[in-house]
Amino acid sequence: MGNFFVSHKRAELPRLRSAFADIRHLTPERVANMAQKGNHVWLMTDSATWPQLTTTLAQNGVIVVVMSLTPSEAEAMQALQAGAHGYLHALTPAELLQQAALVTANQGIWVPAELLGKVLGGVFTRLGGEESLAPDTLASLTERERAVALAVMEGRSNKEVARQLDITERTVKAHLGAIYRKLGVRDRMQLVLKMAKQGEDIA
Repeated sequence: MGNFFVSHKRAELPRLRSAFADIRHLTPERVANMAQKGNHVWLMTDSATWPQLTTTLAQNGVIVVVMSLTPSEAEAMQALQAGAHGYLHALTPAELLQQAALVTANQGIWVPAELLGKVLGGVFTRLGGEESLAPDTLASLTERERAVALAVMEGRSNKEVARQLDITERTVKAHLGAIYRKLGVRDRMQLVLKMAKQGEDIA
């Protein structure tokens, strides 16, 4: 699969070159014609048209990872809503870039850990939050597990959940383990996406 770097202002990012020896630099104007389904496009946010370009590429089956020198929650949300499979700092180390490529190539989503909770909370809220869930969506969970699941989906960290529910972080982790097993998910991202899908099913 090919890798393309797209930037309005930069000719290259050395860390991308270290991660992907075959990567090619393209202008925003050329990439839509060059990139094919399954290719990775590493797109800098240094052009005002990056959201539209992300959408165009994603609709053609291109795997877009948006890169920013000043990452933010709002920009991460904008990237994912535009169809990007990933969002990360432009100075991310080569080994993490390779991990991001692997995850996104396998239909995963890559977002920096420090932004993940806030991004997922924003997604859950935009999908209607707790009110959008079917009454029996969390029926397999205990009352405390439901409270933990909802707090996590709203974007709270383990520490924040522990403080909100007056329990220890260790207990939060134990509840999360039980929640993931019962609902057949591996992490926070899958939890929110599963709940979002169920919400769509009843819409």
